[in-house]
Order: sequence, then C-alpha cells, then structure tokens
Amino acid sequence: METPLEQHNPPTRGRFSACLNSKWCMVLVALAIRLTVMGFLYQEQLDPDRDHWRFAYENGRIARSIVTGHGFSSPLFQDTGLTGFLTPVYPYFIAGIFKIFGIYSTTSAFVLLSSNALISALTCIPVFFFARKTFGDKVAVWSGWAWAFFPYAIYFSVERIWATWLSTLLLAILFLLTLRFERPVSIKAWIGYGLLWGFTALTEPIVLTVLPILLGWIGIRLLQKKQAWFIPLSVASLTIILFVTPWFLRNYEVFHRFVPFRDTMGLELMIGNNGDTFHWRPRQIGPWHNDADWQKFKQMGEIAYMDEKKVQALEYIRGHKSWFAWVTVRRFVYIWTGYWSLDPRYLAEEPLDPANIFFSTGLTVLALIGLRRAFREHFPVAALYATMLLVFPVVFYFTHVEVYYRRQVDPQMVVLAVYGVLPWFKSNALKT
Repeated sequence: METPLEQHNPPTRGRFSACLNSKWCMVLVALAIRLTVMGFLYQEQLDPDRDHWRFAYENGRIARSIVTGHGFSSPLFQDTGLTGFLTPVYPYFIAGIFKIFGIYSTTSAFVLLSSNALISALTCIPVFFFARKTFGDKVAVWSGWAWAFFPYAIYFSVERIWATWLSTLLLAILFLLTLRFERPVSIKAWIGYGLLWGFTALTEPIVLTVLPILLGWIGIRLLQKKQAWFIPLSVASLTIILFVTPWFLRNYEVFHRFVPFRDTMGLELMIGNNGDTFHWRPRQIGPWHNDADWQKFKQMGEIAYMDEKKVQALEYIRGHKSWFAWVTVRRFVYIWTGYWSLDPRYLAEEPLDPANIFFSTGLTVLALIGLRRAFREHFPVAALYATMLLVFPVVFYFTHVEVYYRRQVDPQMVVLAVYGVLPWFKSNALKT
C-alpha cells in the first residue's frame, strides 16, 4: 500500500518536470531574478548629481525635452536644440513613462527598470524557439533556462536604462523569423518582417550590421530550394526603407544634410582613436566629462562638433596606422574575452574585470565548441550563426568598445554554448 508521500510524489515530479519544460516558467523565474537584482541597483538611477544624468543618460535628457515641449532635443546638460544623437523609439518610450509617472521620479525609475527586466526575461521565448528550430528540443529547454540565469542579461538589464535589451529581444525575434522564412511565406509576412526590422533599426541601428547576413541567408536557402526569393526580399527591403524614411527626412529638415539614423559616428571614432589606451573608454574624450569639449559642443552646434571629431579621428588614424591596427586587435580581444589590461591602476577602476574575463572567455570558448559541432551536424544554420557573430561587432573594432556592447548577440552565444556543452552530460533530468 502506498504512503501519502508516495501517492503525491509522482504528480509533484510531473509538475516540476512540466515547469522545467515550460517557456513561461523560464520567463517568470528570469523576471524574479532580475527584479531581485534591481532592488539592489535602482537607486543608482536616482542620483541627483548633474541634474539626474545617470537616469537614462542621453535617453533621459531627450525624453525630458519631449515631455516639456521642446521636441526631440538637448541630449546633454543644457538646451542645445534639436538632436540626432539617438534614434527615436526608446527616448519616446521613456517620454511616455515620464508623462505618466513624472520626470526623473522614483516611480518612473521602477517602471523603466522593471520593463527592462521584463523585456530581458521575455527573451527566453525566442531563445527557446530558435534553439529548438536549429538544434532540437533539449537544447531549446537548456538554452531558455541558461538565458534566464545568464549573468549579463540579469545585471545589465537593470543596471541602466537603455535600449540594449529591447533591441536584444527584437533581434532575437528577427533571428527566429529568419529561420522560419527559409520556407515560402505570404507577402504579408514579408511586410511584417520588414516593419519589425524598421522598428528595430530605429531602436538601435547597430543591429543593421547583420541585416544583409540574415536577408542573404534567406535568399540562399530559398534559391537552394528553387523557391522565389527576389520579390519577397525586395518587399522586405522596401518596407524597411519606407519605415525609416520619415526619420531620415526629419533629420534632413533639421540638419540640412543626409543623417542616417544618428549623427554621432565622428565622436564614436574619436573616443577610441586618440592615442589613449589606458582604458577602453577614455573619460576625457567627448562632452560628457570634458568641460572644454562641452563648451565647444555648445558653441559649434551638434553637427559641426561631430564633423570636427571625425576629422580629428581620421587624421590620427592616418598618422598612426600601426597603432590603429594594434588597438583594433585589442578591441577584438576585449569584445570576446573581456580582457583589456591587468595594470593595477586600471583594475582599481575596473575591479570586476578578472571575473568578467573568466566568464566572457569561457562563454566564447563554449560557443566556439558549439559552433564547431554545428558545422559538423547542421552546416546551413552554423553558417548563419557564425557569420552573424563575426559581422555584428565589426563597427566596434574600429571605433571603441563598451562593456555592454555585443549584448544583442548574446542569445545566439548562449544557444551555441549550450549546444557545445550538452554532449558532455549524460543526465536525463530534462526530457522533452
């Protein structure tokens, strides 16, 4: 005769197994973890120093200008007029929160950070589906849970109010759709695909670096299957162009020149190409921490200032080609390993770097193991993963790096790492 405990264990185990295999359990656990960490970090957003600068930085400044009736303007510390510093999606999202809950208020901080946490947690879903599409059910389950507990996705999503995690979710969805569009779909689906690309581009333009890769992969797969490819890809491309054109026209009207997406490329080049390699992000370059640069920004205006920085950066690169080549290699190494320097003075500024180097390098190694296995067993999708990871960070190699760059392709890294690790385990704990 069964004891009450024995009678209840089977359904308990069944519920536990169902939860492990549930995408929504992944999302709920991921959200709980992120909100818990947020409780320790949210006060950083409420620092009143420099008129609440740390509250969403340029995004927050532009959002405040929108709410106070000055339009999409003034990304820094004073009213400097209309701007092309950022693309419109995320500043307008923050402006909506400010309108409802108050400019730089505690409630707005909670809402914005919580939304970041939710967006990061929801990324479990496309991660699950594109892992299942490429590598099967078991990899999908493990990948979803790996994303739920992924340290970068936990910490960075609630450490700052920025568009990174919205663009990460959007790119993960686009990656999933790309895998599904290797088979014929309706023209309406292609239009929707193009609209999502356009929205993502106006959220974070860096994702466009992989647009040719994803569209090209679809085209090749359709061509291999002797399916129509030219018209569908043309429809998607035209849709993207039409979606972003109003922003381009706005920039032309404001600046009287063609400004695609953002106007900051000159400054981005100068930040990383000025001779200072002590830190991956020299603080004295740019108007944020350099009063002389800030005064110049105000006097010259945004466009002229960016033009000057571009000229200075290119002149430095031309005069120091060997230096530029070496620093480009350093930036490549940093993106994939987290290593910049072990100088004690540098580590005094970045005390978490040793741990980050260990984790980032380990993730890269595991992802490469997974990629090697994928090339043996699933060549077409392996080529897509590899090309996407290779191309996405290229802009950063030649401009400058930040610790939260490359995050948009972390979902693909996580899936590859899981795919590389799973053969090492013989456990049947997760059955799908």
